[in-house]
Amino acid sequence: MTTTVIDGDAQETGTATRPLPRIPLIDQARGVALIAMAIYHFTWDLGYFGYIDAETATTGGWRIFARLIAGSFLFLVGFSLVLGHANGFRPRPYFIRLGKIALAAAAISVATWFAFPDTFIFFGILHAIVASSLIGPLFVRLPVIVTLLAAAAAVAAPLYLRAPLFDHPALWWVGLSVDIPRSNDYVPLLPWIAPVLLGIALARLFVASALPARLAGFGHATKRWWKTLLEQAGRHSLAIYLVHQPVLIALVYGAFLVSPPVAANPMEAYTKSCTKTCESDHSAGFCRSFCSCTLDSLVNENMFADLNRGAIDVTTDERITRMSSQCTAAAEATTDLKE
Repeated sequence: MTTTVIDGDAQETGTATRPLPRIPLIDQARGVALIAMAIYHFTWDLGYFGYIDAETATTGGWRIFARLIAGSFLFLVGFSLVLGHANGFRPRPYFIRLGKIALAAAAISVATWFAFPDTFIFFGILHAIVASSLIGPLFVRLPVIVTLLAAAAAVAAPLYLRAPLFDHPALWWVGLSVDIPRSNDYVPLLPWIAPVLLGIALARLFVASALPARLAGFGHATKRWWKTLLEQAGRHSLAIYLVHQPVLIALVYGAFLVSPPVAANPMEAYTKSCTKTCESDHSAGFCRSFCSCTLDSLVNENMFADLNRGAIDVTTDERITRMSSQCTAAAEATTDLKE
């Protein structure tokens, strides 16, 4: 009999050409990824409840951190596909695992539809894992170079193949939309199939080497309590994924009820938001002048409070249009003088 590993669970197979021992490092790596994910989600929760800037978790280094976490999970999906089916495709454990993840993905979509209807998760990390698990087995026995070329093509596709055709909601999952859809967790097939394919390619090389036996022995020879915890977490990654965010939200919400964050100065918040939006099309000097002008105009005309509470529609209110035109002209004049 042969023992293989599928997402941390040892399975017995029939006679095979080569046994694959359990490799604790893989479970431990999945456990580390879970910890990183919890840190990121906790940061997002702090922003959502106002303890830190709401955009902290979606910009700068935190955005890169989130992508590395997603990539690590998907890489391990590809790696595990090879370990689980290196000695032949085993449909029963494959479809049981796939069904569990698909149900979990559907549950996430339904829950976030009610909690965040404007940014619900229609194709997040679990959906990507399901799609990747359907496509990945096609590459398990292809030459490694073919898999690597497919991974490179997946990375390049969103750079060159975006088209309005993919802006239809039914095709958002592909990842080639011109207008990026809003979602709290958007992990489309392209380019995110790439780390899965990379995991498959490297796992093929890994299985063909002497590393599996060496790493299995290394893992058992250096057993520590924290490694055991990581292994256990890695073997129950789906359950932890589903439970951890509700727990974190409950904790932060409890803190919010006891000690709510200090409310941000609305004028500072307006200036920051205005400047960020403006700088996507104009220079920093222009935006400072423009945003200062519009803020002064809003205050002088007693419109700021109404705007702040959402009582003014900025897309249709003629006063906002007039104010924007006047401040644009003033900002352009100021910028020209400084230059």
